Amino acid sequence: MTQVEMTRSQATIDLFDQYVVPNYRRYPIALVRGEGSHVWDADGKKYLDLFPGWGCNILGYSPPAVVKAIQEQAARLIHVPNTWYIEQQGRFAEFLCSRSFGKAFFCNSGAEANEAAIKLARLHGSAAGKYRIITFEHGFHGRTFGALTATAQPKYHEGLGPMMAGFRYAKLNDLEGVRSLVDNETCAIMLEPVQGEGGVRIPDPVFLQALRDLCDERGMLLIFDEVQTGMGRTGTWFGYQQTGVMPDVMTMAKGLAGGVACGAMICRSEIAGDLKPGMHASTFGGNSLAMAAGLATGETIEREGLLEHVQDLAAEVLVYLKSLQQSLSIIQEVRVCGMMIGIELSIPATPAVGKCMDRGVLINATQSTVVRLLPALNISKADLFEGLEVIAGVLREMANET
Repeated sequence: MTQVEMTRSQATIDLFDQYVVPNYRRYPIALVRGEGSHVWDADGKKYLDLFPGWGCNILGYSPPAVVKAIQEQAARLIHVPNTWYIEQQGRFAEFLCSRSFGKAFFCNSGAEANEAAIKLARLHGSAAGKYRIITFEHGFHGRTFGALTATAQPKYHEGLGPMMAGFRYAKLNDLEGVRSLVDNETCAIMLEPVQGEGGVRIPDPVFLQALRDLCDERGMLLIFDEVQTGMGRTGTWFGYQQTGVMPDVMTMAKGLAGGVACGAMICRSEIAGDLKPGMHASTFGGNSLAMAAGLATGETIEREGLLEHVQDLAAEVLVYLKSLQQSLSIIQEVRVCGMMIGIELSIPATPAVGKCMDRGVLINATQSTVVRLLPALNISKADLFEGLEVIAGVLREMANET
């Protein structure tokens, strides 16, 4: 290791200390190169990343087909505004909607997609004086003000009040609680098919069907936030496809374009016209570069049979973690939905992140006690179970420390 390599991380940290707003808690590591499910820091250390890009790197680091698509598109055209027709945007919309439903609006992030969904729901309900939206505790919908207000977690609201009017919060799987909140001003119900940041919490399919029925009964829209569950993460193209419950609107981002910033909202064709010209826009939304990356991501998932791969891996992971749970009393519950993995502990989960990082495995902790993994869809079985063995060893160590 050269002297230059030894000082690169610290030099980057020093630049951040001087010039970057300190609104993130960062580990003292500068990541500089990635390939597949592995990434290297500036000092040459290699890590197995089971949470690549917070789920955005859905094909891992530098997937060849996505890299090629970006390079070729950048050489032709990076960005034109939505005052013109963009060929790649039309093609990617066709790809997504032909595997789901409706029509697509493109933006740059999950929060933006959810803002579009909120606007659409209010516009759809405006003629009848409807504007309220019901969301759910432990849900997470983004950091912009509408999406943040939709996020029913008080810790994210601290110091930012008053929040936006028109949102009511319910408990997940509590149908009567939801019914009690619906009134003649309610235009939509919004939730994640799997609560990711909430700890990989999976709603009861019967509950989701009851929400669908309630929305139909009261003339409300059902919105699924698929920012984490979309693009094959759960083993189907979209999380709703595992439930048998069709939403009116769904939002997506994170892995949508293989690590390039990209968000989308898809809505039923019958309501797409409620979002009229001038009512909503996104300057960079649907740009040629992101659309080329998104199309390459989707085609890779399909060509390599990754939906089936995810389903097979998930079944084996569940068996492995259930067995581990039998031997470790600190594991309260295991939740697996495709490559969304949550291990709920009876003790704080954050120490596991540092311990695993020291052993060369990158993971996440959420909701204080949940170890969360979002591995790349194309991770090999060998790499995934190598990482799980490291996590198991860390959890055994933590159990012995309690």
